[in-house]
Amino acid sequence: MRTWILVVAIFAFATRTDARTIVHAGRLIDGVSNAPRDRVTIVVEKDRIVDVAPGFVPPADGDELIDLSAQTVLPGLMDMHTHLAYQLTRTSYIDQFVLNPTDRAIRATHYARVTLLAGFTTVRDLGDDGMTTVSLRKAIDAGQAVGPRIFTTGKSIATTGGHADPTNGWCQALAGDPGPREGVVDGVDDARKAVRQRYKDGADLIKITATGGVLSMATSGQNAQFTDDELKAIVATAKDYGFIVAAHAHGADGMLRAVNAGVTSIEHGTFMNEEIMKAMKKRGTYYVPTILAGVTVAELAQKDDYLPEVVRPKAAEVGPQIKGTFTRAHAAGVKIAFGTDSGVSAHGENAREFELMVECGMPPMEAIQASTMESAQLLRIADRLGSVEKGKIADLVAVDGDPITNISLLKDIRFVMKDGVVYKMNGAAVAR
Repeated sequence: MRTWILVVAIFAFATRTDARTIVHAGRLIDGVSNAPRDRVTIVVEKDRIVDVAPGFVPPADGDELIDLSAQTVLPGLMDMHTHLAYQLTRTSYIDQFVLNPTDRAIRATHYARVTLLAGFTTVRDLGDDGMTTVSLRKAIDAGQAVGPRIFTTGKSIATTGGHADPTNGWCQALAGDPGPREGVVDGVDDARKAVRQRYKDGADLIKITATGGVLSMATSGQNAQFTDDELKAIVATAKDYGFIVAAHAHGADGMLRAVNAGVTSIEHGTFMNEEIMKAMKKRGTYYVPTILAGVTVAELAQKDDYLPEVVRPKAAEVGPQIKGTFTRAHAAGVKIAFGTDSGVSAHGENAREFELMVECGMPPMEAIQASTMESAQLLRIADRLGSVEKGKIADLVAVDGDPITNISLLKDIRFVMKDGVVYKMNGAAVAR
């Protein structure tokens, strides 16, 4: 009889479905509160936070205890502007003729893992060859690859010769005449078709290049590149398909057109002026500053034989402007979400953006909230992510020390949990 009871007890323990993970946080920055909380217990079941309690609640039999009592715990960080299929190097401009799609996919898998281990559990990917990050997102969701939760645009939408026209700088024999399928539009009908093609491809949102850009093989980094009618058609069609719209924009004219057309966010925003800031505040448009990208290209512009000659003057002009724009936009009360343009800067170094945001006048807690709750609001997923609260998805990171007094600590993430699964512990990756 005793043997039978023992067998039943062992079987019940082995098959229990209510086993929990108990996280003891020495300090908690929850993503919504303006002050940290000391000595907090976070209770995780499967992929969800089921309780956030004061003090260190002891684990019950069968629970797993994760002791972060000497560390600061935060929500999983979010980066709203990445390019996981790309990394800027000296060979980038020739790589497009050398690398196969499989080469890019393998590299993207590596960059995704690096990004997750840096503490960024969710990213918005704003432009690739059209399918790489869609496929990568599927592989990560299926547990076949390790990386952040990806919301991707697939191929960005441009106009002929615009910043995301993939054939800029090519000889005529190779360039051809790319159209909506390739993300190049001219006119309202093309604009609608390009949005619908992104839906067909499996994208999560839309990215347009409303003005010229820095790294494209074109002379202007600021000119407006869409008409008002084209922009309105893109935004209206995107709304039909449940898409938000991100707009790359450096120059003021194209930026204002994009804001007035109803885009969800302005990326870079280099030459943003007071009129644009007022329009963004009125419409609730987010600003994703990517200060790190500006600093990076300004540094590279000083190096010989790194950037093409048509690109160097744009990089030298645009890069130094972004810091001042960020300071003014923050002071004006424009809504800001965290974004780096990683792929221009090195993947895994995303947290350098925090240092730059603080250097430019944003308090550390606001900078953290820009990468947590504000980013979740931008993505319209604040009901699931962005904070450490009961009912939210269990995305947690931790650092030694207090990032409110030393924001640079976020460059050394010691613990990463995504969807309730631990990927990094004590600064070391957990094999998956």
